[in-house]
Parts: sequence; C-alpha cells; structure tokens
Amino acid sequence: MKRALPFFLAISIAFGQGVQTGRMTFDKTCAKCHGSDGKGGEMGPNILGRLAARDDNELATLFRNGTGNMPAVRVPSQQMPPLLRFLRSIQRQQREMPLVRMKAQLVDGALLDGFVTGQGFDDLQLRTLDQRVHLLRRVGERFREVTSEQDWPGYDGDPRGNRYTTNPQIDKSNVARLGAQWIFNIPNAGSLEATPVVAGGMMYVTVANECYALDAGSGREIWHFRRRTTRGYTDANAGRVNRGAAVAGDRVFLDTDEAHLIALNRFTGELLWETVIADWRKNYFTSSAPQIAGDLVLSGVAGGEYGSRGFVAAFDQSTGKEVWRFWTIPKPGEPGSETWKGSDMAHGGAPTWFIGTYDPELDVVYWPTGNPAQEYNGEKRPGDDLYSDCVLALDRKTGKLKWYFQFTPHDLWDWDSTETSVLIDADWQGSPRKLLLHADRNGFFYVFDRSDGKLLLVKPFLKHITWAKGIAPDGRPILNPGMRPSEKGTLVCPSQDGATNWFSPSYNPVTGLYYFQTFEKCSLYSKREGDVWEPGKSYLGGSQHTSPDPKPVRVLKAVNIQTGEIVWELPQPGPAQTWGGTLSTATGLVFVAEEGGAFLAVDAADGKPLWKFQANADWKASPMTYVFDGKEHIAIAAGSNIISFALAE
Repeated sequence: MKRALPFFLAISIAFGQGVQTGRMTFDKTCAKCHGSDGKGGEMGPNILGRLAARDDNELATLFRNGTGNMPAVRVPSQQMPPLLRFLRSIQRQQREMPLVRMKAQLVDGALLDGFVTGQGFDDLQLRTLDQRVHLLRRVGERFREVTSEQDWPGYDGDPRGNRYTTNPQIDKSNVARLGAQWIFNIPNAGSLEATPVVAGGMMYVTVANECYALDAGSGREIWHFRRRTTRGYTDANAGRVNRGAAVAGDRVFLDTDEAHLIALNRFTGELLWETVIADWRKNYFTSSAPQIAGDLVLSGVAGGEYGSRGFVAAFDQSTGKEVWRFWTIPKPGEPGSETWKGSDMAHGGAPTWFIGTYDPELDVVYWPTGNPAQEYNGEKRPGDDLYSDCVLALDRKTGKLKWYFQFTPHDLWDWDSTETSVLIDADWQGSPRKLLLHADRNGFFYVFDRSDGKLLLVKPFLKHITWAKGIAPDGRPILNPGMRPSEKGTLVCPSQDGATNWFSPSYNPVTGLYYFQTFEKCSLYSKREGDVWEPGKSYLGGSQHTSPDPKPVRVLKAVNIQTGEIVWELPQPGPAQTWGGTLSTATGLVFVAEEGGAFLAVDAADGKPLWKFQANADWKASPMTYVFDGKEHIAIAAGSNIISFALAE
C-alpha cells in the first residue's frame, strides 16, 4: 500500500516543481536580457527590485503587452503561472539574502562588528549589531569613521523655509572649481521633484512610495524601501510624485500616494508605523514632504482639482497617532462658512498639498492652501471661498487658527498659494520684526509681520499682470473687469502655471534680497458648464492653454524685501517650462536650476553667472547643501539622478 505524502509536503514539492518549470520558461524568454538570476544583463536591467511594484496580474499583462523598451513576450497561458512563481521565488530570495558579516578595525584601534550594506575601493557601509549604520573610509588596512557635520533634515533644511547656508567653503573665488562628486540614479523615476535630506551622514531620497538611504559622501545605496503604487485611480493622483522626506531622531517620515504617512527606521528602512491621513477613494492623495514641528510631524493633502476637501493634520512622531486636524473649508455655521454661498462647498478643494513652514520660537505653523475646486467656473461658489488661496497661521500644539491671509479671493485661475512662506527676523523701518516673505502665484510679492498677520508690503513682480490693478491697503485685490474665464476664452496674465510656483525661493540677510524663479507668461482661460463631482474624476469647470503672446520666458529675480523693487533679473532662454528653485549662500552666491537645463551659480549681488554644470535636465526640483567629512556639498535632483557637487581638490 502506497503511503500518501503529508499535505503540506505535497504542496511544497508541487510548488518547487512549478518554480523549476518557471525557471525554464524564464531562461528561454527573459534571461537573454535580464540574466538567468534576474540581476540584469547586457540587454536589460536588474528586475529584482521591480517585482514588488506589480502583482501577478500586472506582471502577466506586462509580458503580453510589453512596456517602454521591453517588447511583448509570447508566453503560453499554461506556462504563465510557473513563470510567475519563479519570479516570486527570486524576489523572495533577494529580500531574504543575508548580509555579509565583517569586522572593521578603526584607525584608533576600535573594532566594529556588523553587516556590510555596501562597499567600494575607498568606502564601506557597516550596520553594527545595535542596528546603527557606520560610514567608513579606508586608510590602508584600517578605516576611519565619517559623517556629516552640517545636516539638511527637512525639505528646506531649516523649518522656517529659507534655503540659505552660512557655510563659508564655496564662494565667488573658488566656485569655478565646483565639480560633481557622485551621481545616484533612480530607475524609471522620470523627473524627480524631491529634495534630498541628510542626517548623520545618510541621505534620504524619495519617489512615489519609495525611499532610498545613501551614504551622503559617496552616493552608495544603504537600503531601499519600496511598496507598490496604489491601483484603482483614474486620473486622480496621475502624477504619482513625491517631493521628499523628513528626519527626526532615528525616524524618517514620508507620505505615500494613497495619503498615508509612514515612519521608517532611518538606519534599516524598517517600517515602524503607518497611519491613514485620508481615504484615497475620496480623491485624496499626498505628494509633498512632511514637516517636522516639535514632537509632531505635519502633512497636508492633494486632490483639490478633484473636489476633495483640504486639511492639515498633525501626528505624534513616536506613534503616528493624530493630534489635531484643521479643515480648510469650514463646516456650515463655522467661521468662514459664510464665504461659501453655493452648492460647491462639499467639494470645494482648498488642498494643502505643499509643505508649510514652522517658527520654533513662536511655536506657530504657517501652511499654504490651494485653489477652490471647479477652479475655472465659480458660479456654484460665489464669495471669497475661505480658506482657499491662503496662508494659515496655526498653533503648533492645537492646530487652532491664529490668523490667515487670502491672496486671491474667489480664485478663478488656479492660483494656489502653495508657495514657500519664508520666515526671517530682520529690521523693518528701523525696528526688529518677525517677518514672513511670500511671492504668490498671482504675481504679487508680500511681506507680513508673522506674529499677527499684519500686511507690511505688497508689490507686483511681473511685467504682465492683467487680472488686477493692484492690491488695496486691506490686502484685497483691485480686480480688472473682463478677466473671468468665458466660454470663448479669456486671456489673463499670469498664466495658470503662475507668476511663480512651488519651486523654492531663498533669502540672503547679507544682501537683503529674496531670490526666486518666475514665469512671465499668460493663459487663455475657458469655463465649462455642467461639471458634476465624481470620485476619481477631475472637477475643473473648464480648461486653460498657455498663450504664445507675450512670449513665455523664465526669469530669475532678486527683490529688495524692504521696498519690493526688482534689483536685478536674469532671463533664461527656453520655452519657460522647467520648475527648478534656488539656494543662496552667505558667501554671495545663488545656485539655481535654470531653463536651459544647466545648474548655475550666479553672483547674489547682480545676477552675473559665475559657474555652470550642464545637466540637460528638465528641472522639477530645488538645490540643497550639507557638509560631509569636512567638505561642503551642493546636491540637486536632475531628471532621475541625484548629483552631489563639491570643490575639486
């Protein structure tokens, strides 16, 4: 009598046979390009890190249809299940592959015992048994430990929002010696919008639902966190972008595409906690970097173009528990609700998709808000539509509103006020004052006393502004007639892209100048009747197209914050379609991603170009700086690459 195999053993044998059959199919159809182990070959890339981003149905569709440079692969239907089992087996093996253990002796005689996360001829990354990562450099047969002496832990470095450095190393006399030190490529990432952050010698770079930890001195990968992007969207969250992470203590925080906030162990990439910010099925998603404020981590939400209701939320850094939430569209009967008269209040937009700034001394968060939904047709939302197109001053501990300012009441042109509000302390008319600087998408530059919201200065910064004659003393725009979107189309300046946008400005207290990239262009705005809100669908009420006249141009400008006057400007050849920002230095430089694809350093006093690196990049990111192993680095995302620059020896 033949004894039957135990059930689980039989299943295991069958699975193993299926994997072997799948390997044979893989060798026949895929190994020529991707190698027999999936780690890449002469004609194709490593696929092991990409398998987790697709489920089995999506992988099967990929084989049938191909994508990008990969042609369709003819796999008989009966061979597809074993092939998929083989792919999952090598994915699992890659994930479970043990790290090599090594003992490294330091130059002072100390011994580090740990696991190698990366190494080269000159560098070694070692994770010791306490789960800390040590960055080492070879000195003969021994090693010296290195780290960063000046970090950049958040999107703008300082939570006050000013991309400004006091480091004296790179100046006008030596900037010509600046050269690329390393490049890190993120496969299939498109044009990155993230700003790298650096803490304790490690750099963290994000794309949608992914985070890479790098040695900030060499660019060598230490760990990679990845989860598949959310399926089920239509056009909502179509961009699938992520603008960066934030670091506090031993945690790195990032938002995911489905509006979740996660905390990772910054040494290992292990998921520590995850919390739901909003339900993505209601047209919410997240795309920006979180903001650290005290013991809290704050995030906003995107989805205004899809009729979601905006809010800012604060979470406990240790647990992920929500502490408070401020809604940018009030409920009926709440203060501000009287500014919504029509039926669009329930899906009014006012998203909070871009990062805010934080004043640790006042303990106040300043968060920018976006435009109302049905942005090109305001007939169902007569009134100012608070709190769209605002900067909100919120108590950091409670989220209670201290003051607000609305830049474009009843916005009909999609002019989010989601531009960085830079917080500085400076003399104002002979007295020290806490200021907030804001160049708005509507074409006007504003200066506030951030302690109480008093408007101190407002000046236009474009040559072409047609929607308003100016700003009244009470801060309200003085509208020009005939500027509303119409069925036949209305020419309005600035364009829908805005006079400026979320690309980062900077302020230099030595020169007293505020530096920012601008768009001199206009749009033809058309409204549309009959739009109805639906989950997963845009809710625009019309459309817009950039006008060829006047000719679009991108211009770097320097504004005197005391007067609002343009001190100098640098027009850039090209179609005015890039989105790179600025970084300024105490040594009198402004680093800027310019329209022609180059990374540029200009004289902060007069805008004269002093150095460039032609990256040929379609810029969508802003520069940052850090000091590693005694050397100042300037880094920026260029296309799908992170490039870090430093002075040549």
